This record gives sequence, C-alpha cells and structure tokens, in this order.
Amino acid sequence: MENGAKTIMSNCDMFGVKPAVMALPYPPIQVQERNQNYADLISVSYCGAVSEMSAVMQYINNESRMFSQRCQMGRVILGMAMAEMSHMQILAELISLLGGKICYTSMQSGGQQWMWSPQCLTLPEKISEMLQADLEREMATIEQYNMQIRMIRDEYVNAVLNRIVQDEQYHIMLLRSMMDTM
Repeated sequence: MENGAKTIMSNCDMFGVKPAVMALPYPPIQVQERNQNYADLISVSYCGAVSEMSAVMQYINNESRMFSQRCQMGRVILGMAMAEMSHMQILAELISLLGGKICYTSMQSGGQQWMWSPQCLTLPEKISEMLQADLEREMATIEQYNMQIRMIRDEYVNAVLNRIVQDEQYHIMLLRSMMDTM
C-alpha cells in the first residue's frame, strides 16, 4: 500500500446463500380464465406499497447495511430477499396469464394507477428496528394476500397465493428468531 493506507476487507461471505422458502413445492402456475380484476388485485402484491417489490428492496438495503456487523443475519435477510424475488416472478406469471400488464404500477381500489417508489420502504438505522420493520411488513403482506384470496374465485390462483403465504410465515419465524438474539 502506498502512503501507509490500510486495506479494509469484509469477512462476510454471501456465496452459497439460497432463497429462504419452505421446503414445499409450489403449485402449477395456471388460471381458470383471464380476469383483469384478479390481475389488478395481484399487481398490488407485485409492486404496491406492501408488495414483493418493496420487500426485495427493503431486505437488500437492510442486508447491505448489516452484513459487516451481523454477517449471519445478513445472509438470512439476503435469502429472504431471494425468496421475495421468486414470489415476484410467480406473481408476474399469474398477472400475465390473467391478462394483466407486468410493470411497476399497480391498480388501486377505485381504478387509480399507482407507481412503486422507494417511499414504500421503511429503513431505520438500528438493526433491531430494521428487523421490527421487516416483521411488520411480512405480517401486512400476509394480511393482504389473505384479503386477495377471499376476493379471488380461482382455485389455481388461490393455491399459489396460499403457498406464497407459507413462505411469508416462514420469514416471520426467521425474523422473530433473529430478534430473540439481539
């Protein structure tokens, strides 16, 4: 090193992190018939304020800020982000099969289009507050999926949404476990 500069390296290795999902298969991605209303409902979970898009971005941000202090927690958070990316892909397939458009806008109640933005995120500085915000988001996500399941009358779509809810419940268990170690 020139001029006595120091090298700072991370000891946190993210290699080999896998999506944090339940060890259960997903049902086939299929729909009974095209239904724009169902596509609009699911678009909210794809990229609304409480959505897979928001979860991915919030988890990636949190992982990036915590990896040097809490490597193992960062690895778990990254695995959760990967799971949410998979959910986004699944929802995109459902939206497309239902006749909807894949984009970063969702149709809100009343027919108003809403565009995803970073304002959807909760990004506290302290790790304990990050985990609490993530926990609250997972609980809100499950509530939203359950509402959608009650509104959608397509057994194939509901089977997929119910399977995604199982992953979200697993994330709640992981977050609570991490919070217990703080």
